[in-house]
Amino acid sequence: MSEALNLSINDVLVEKIRQQGAESYPNECCGALLGRDAGAEGKSTRTAREVLEIFPLVNRREDSPRNRFFVTAEDAHDADKAAQAQGLDLIGWYHSHPDHPAKPSEYDREHAWPWYSYIIVSVQNGNPRDMTSWRLQDDRSAFAAEEVAIRKSSQGLSEVQAAGGRTWPYV
Repeated sequence: MSEALNLSINDVLVEKIRQQGAESYPNECCGALLGRDAGAEGKSTRTAREVLEIFPLVNRREDSPRNRFFVTAEDAHDADKAAQAQGLDLIGWYHSHPDHPAKPSEYDREHAWPWYSYIIVSVQNGNPRDMTSWRLQDDRSAFAAEEVAIRKSSQGLSEVQAAGGRTWPYV
């Protein structure tokens, strides 16, 4: 992946992810990112991937939900069906890191799939903090940071609030 990775999401969806992270604390929350990938459609745009909706899921991890999340094949299928019903694609996943940074863990890398976007929100003592987005490299060796643009829900693209692995400024 040598080209810049770009993701656009509106402020309302960002707030929903942050709220789900706070409500799930001290456990990890999780869900699917539904939207469009202009790169897959052969379009050349600065924001190649756009999150247009989220699909919250239940963390089905029973043995360690505080530091791991698990979704079933049925959950993934349901998320994909929800995307298709809205004319969208399943373009990624999100989850929280309770009391840990918004960076992918080795466990995240081992269980992620290339191509998808992975948003991670750090939740410190029940309060959502930093949020980042990543994509697993095709050889599965590491994650690459996505440049993220947060749009106002009633407007077009706003200023980029995070880029190249920097965190979205929520304190």
